Amino acid sequence: MPASPPNRRSLFRGLALAALAVTGITATGLVTAQRGDAAAALPSSAAGSAYDYKFTSIDGDPLPLSQFKGKAILVVNTASLCGFTPQYKGLEALYTAYKDKGLVVLGVPANDFLDQEPGSNKEIKHFCESTFAIDFPMTEKEVVTGDKAHPFYKWASAAKGAPKWNFHKYLISPEGALIAAFPSRVEPESPELKAAINAALPHNS
Repeated sequence: MPASPPNRRSLFRGLALAALAVTGITATGLVTAQRGDAAAALPSSAAGSAYDYKFTSIDGDPLPLSQFKGKAILVVNTASLCGFTPQYKGLEALYTAYKDKGLVVLGVPANDFLDQEPGSNKEIKHFCESTFAIDFPMTEKEVVTGDKAHPFYKWASAAKGAPKWNFHKYLISPEGALIAAFPSRVEPESPELKAAINAALPHNS
């Protein structure tokens, strides 16, 4: 009999291990790398403001970051076919838990890494809503690395480093300052990220 196809969980795990290999991290060194990278998320801010930048929503509407003034913003470059794609679930849980306290999660679909976001904006939206019931705002598909990167990503990359993979996270203060960056391996509901978000919330809600 032919071998049965791998289930979704096995597929995501395999993709995650492949992603770690590409970024030079072994599975056995994951915990140590997480701690070291999270510690690099320093509280210093970049010159200028996130409110200087505008996106277009996944539905085609204007999406200036200035509309989120007074709230903390977690900006995450996402992809539908990545080993880290299950982080969508954690991002939605984070948004649900903190949105009334002043947090916005903003997903930015990007196809920068191994063509892991090949779909159209319509296809991406359908995937996110049908698979993970995503309710947080999302932009149209953007470039997040290199010379063609969206201006926000050029600004953030200059201060905190460019994304090395999908689900890289930038944290913006309620005043529009770039205050921290977390690599893909830091889960949305990790203590490191939650602590940074709690500190960044307006009035430390």
